[in-house]
Amino acid sequence: MYLLLAFLSLIPRAPCLGELKAFVVAHSHMDVGWVYTVQESMHAYAANVYTSVVEELMKGKQRKFIAVEQEFFRLWWDTVATDIHKQQVHQLLQEGRLEFIIGGQVMHDEAVTHINDQILQLTEGHGFLYETFGMRPRFSWHVDPFGASATTPTLFALAGFNAHLISRIDYDLKDDMQKTKKLQFVWRGSPSLSENHEIFTHVMDQYSYCTPSQIPFSNRSGFYWNGIAVFPDPPKDGVYPNMSSMVANIKKRAAWFRTDDVLWPWGCDKQFFNASVQYSNMDPLLDYINKHADQFGVTVQYSTVSDYFQALYNRNLTWDIQNFQDFLPYSTEPFQAWSGFYTSRSVLKGIARRASSLLCAGESFFTQYVQKYPAGSVCKFWALQQLRSLRWAVSEVQHHDGITGTESPKVKDMYMNHLMDGIVNVKKLMASIILDTDNAKKNGKLYSYVYNKDTGKRGNVLNSFCYSAVSVYDELGHPVPAQIQGSAESPFTYDLYILVTLSGLSYQRYSVKLSADNESAFIARSVKYGRKVIKHADRQSRRLIPVLNDCYTVMLDQNTNLMHSITDRKTNQTVEVTQEFLEYHVNGDVRKGPISDNYLFTPNGSAVEESKAVGLEVVSGNLVREIRQYFYRNTTAQDYMYVAYSRIYSVPGGYDDKLLCHRIEQEYRVGPLELNREAIFRTSTNLNTKQTLHTDNNGYQMQKRPYKVFVNNSVARNYYPMVQTAYIEDDRMRLILLAERSHGVSSQGNGQVEVMLHRRLWNNLEWDLNYNLTLNDTSVVRPMFWLILGTKSAADVLYQSSALALEHRPVVMYGELTEIASPTPGLRDPVTLPANLHLQTLSIPGWTYSSNHTEQLQNIYKGIRKQEDADFRRVLLRIRHMYEVGEDPVLSQPATVNLKSLLKGLGTVELVEERSLTGTWDINTLERWKWKSAQHISKGGWETRFCFLFSSPKLLIGRCWYFCWMLQLKKQSH
Repeated sequence: MYLLLAFLSLIPRAPCLGELKAFVVAHSHMDVGWVYTVQESMHAYAANVYTSVVEELMKGKQRKFIAVEQEFFRLWWDTVATDIHKQQVHQLLQEGRLEFIIGGQVMHDEAVTHINDQILQLTEGHGFLYETFGMRPRFSWHVDPFGASATTPTLFALAGFNAHLISRIDYDLKDDMQKTKKLQFVWRGSPSLSENHEIFTHVMDQYSYCTPSQIPFSNRSGFYWNGIAVFPDPPKDGVYPNMSSMVANIKKRAAWFRTDDVLWPWGCDKQFFNASVQYSNMDPLLDYINKHADQFGVTVQYSTVSDYFQALYNRNLTWDIQNFQDFLPYSTEPFQAWSGFYTSRSVLKGIARRASSLLCAGESFFTQYVQKYPAGSVCKFWALQQLRSLRWAVSEVQHHDGITGTESPKVKDMYMNHLMDGIVNVKKLMASIILDTDNAKKNGKLYSYVYNKDTGKRGNVLNSFCYSAVSVYDELGHPVPAQIQGSAESPFTYDLYILVTLSGLSYQRYSVKLSADNESAFIARSVKYGRKVIKHADRQSRRLIPVLNDCYTVMLDQNTNLMHSITDRKTNQTVEVTQEFLEYHVNGDVRKGPISDNYLFTPNGSAVEESKAVGLEVVSGNLVREIRQYFYRNTTAQDYMYVAYSRIYSVPGGYDDKLLCHRIEQEYRVGPLELNREAIFRTSTNLNTKQTLHTDNNGYQMQKRPYKVFVNNSVARNYYPMVQTAYIEDDRMRLILLAERSHGVSSQGNGQVEVMLHRRLWNNLEWDLNYNLTLNDTSVVRPMFWLILGTKSAADVLYQSSALALEHRPVVMYGELTEIASPTPGLRDPVTLPANLHLQTLSIPGWTYSSNHTEQLQNIYKGIRKQEDADFRRVLLRIRHMYEVGEDPVLSQPATVNLKSLLKGLGTVELVEERSLTGTWDINTLERWKWKSAQHISKGGWETRFCFLFSSPKLLIGRCWYFCWMLQLKKQSH
């Protein structure tokens, strides 16, 4: 009888009228990186979290836990978990006591990640969970990313989530939302999708995702009985708290929300590595509160995130709408603007994006190969392994302490090594496919550009010659337009430019031969101008130097060697444009004021012009005209501080020059910087922009950024993430910058846009010193931008397709083959789409799960968990409409695609399954909660399907819409 009563006392009572109900969500926040490598974290705590949590959950039916980051769980499942553990996990999932939240490989950053990579890492995690357990995550737990992007609610809605949870938003905004009970709302992230893919969003209160450690609750770390994880070996002791402190905190939090349902997260970073100590202390605490519920006015229960949102959903309340805006930048105090990480570790940001682009090329290349060469000599299982290595690396680095640059140096090296290994593997795969399909001798070799992980510079192999006379030929032996010129940074090498035309998802082969005949590449001419002092230049008697192609005339001021203006030759509109490097000086001593670090940007004042003199060289050729500007500290300095290379292209008749002509390509060389300097490149124009900037959310949609004046730190709090695009405009013209990696960007003055390029910081903040987070980055960075100038209507047409071209530049393979067979059709069949659509994904995931959900569950429940061979007939296809509603009168319209025609080169389409964004839901069975809002006052119900027209094989695709299909293809005979 005593035992029965003791057991019953642990079951939460139904709350009385007016009684608060706390949903206690046990969790461990496990960063995939940050201070310690994944391997160190697995040893010190991550493996113990899952082992001990699973074992402890089995000891108490009331206990629950949520698992978030799949990288750690997959490593535990594959390398640590016993068969008994695995059986227990299946049981706990069925009972709803263990719940996977988000389900991605990592909890990705929201500010500096590209949407392609967000989808990839979600797909990696979701595929594993569905294949292994037959489950699909329904809720988010985005508690630690540094600011919230409006892309994320749309992304999670498309993945099938019912509700979204965030935490880190600006401190003063959160304070206002708490006071007015506005921390919960329905978020419409996309202005084009609007209510079709809105999602209910919960913002955590000021205590965030951690159990409050500042409460005088124990002598260790608040509610964390297992203490703080100690590397390399965790401790095993614990302490016992005062029980009433939790009640006071629950009541305080409840005052900030509309309902009596209180989400109370139990855990923090690296918690629950000794779950026995945690649960054995939590059980009596919860039991004690429930026994005294009449006294406290509070009941508590172990919960999952779905338990909490289900209770909230059942209340059937009407919620406010949050329309389209994001929550960036993020500040925790007036002098703590988290806008520095938009640029931190620029080399890592660049390589991560190039790796993502290479993965996309490798995936589509392999997919075509499998379908067209079923008897090919490249082992398909080996090939899939190479692709998976890069999928894992690109997914991993999207972590909110990965691509953000906020990790320690050894963790940065871990990310870099994983990315480089994956890059090498995929290049080996692509070279093997080319050698096989071209029937070349098997001893032939192909190579590709290799990135130096310390500088981010490409190794000069193909584009460096010791001879100035070469000729280039296509596969039929016809000469190809080419230009050769002296290298900008070495007097002993040459740069070779080749005009290449590539159709979608295809490749071409060219031969480069030493020669000195009439078919040789054009040899460019170079003119050097003397070094000029910027400050004392005579601006009244300017001497201008024109550099032009068919689209632009760039004027250079010979008095300063800086750019003077750009004329759009089509409209004859001229915009004054001056570009300079500047530096923000920051404080490194916490005793003297606010500091900058990996996360924070806190400048001492306005940007400073450190370089006083500029050297100029103009190189003119038949294809390329290059402006080389060298920035020196003074007129006598031996070494330059910065370099800017600006290139405009001329296209011979017979070639499509739409994109190539309408861009000014700019590549910079920055670093090593002096300590506590943050380098920017500022473009100043005479456009009347009123300090309004537009930047992209994750390469997906644009956000308007009016300049805001703050009492303190206005410079840093007006910096925004530029993942791919930023522009300024007035009534007549728009100036666009496209980037191939993420940066911080701002408009600090009318007609100005400045991009932060590099950061090197050291400070004596104890936190940064203890964790080696001082960002003493001595690297040289070489970011590239494309500048586009034109009327709004012309710019709208150009910038989306140009951004794609920059994101997915051709993969260059080079080598020497002893024998080359005549060209075969092979993988040359072009794949084309309407101009407003983008084929984002064409891959063979290698999943082994059944597309039929009932069958998949039956297989799992029957114990059929053996690793099946990958189905190489199943192809994942995603197509995205690129233009917002109203952005362009033609391109914003829906477009029709015939799948059979689109994929005719791959084989016969036998089966088309429309799936959710990550591929795990049959769209016909996906039902999302429909939350009532001020603009939707009908009773909450189910949201079924995506709103689109489908009449196989033709599809009508609407704006900003992601369509995801699983295709089963019948292979071609070859």
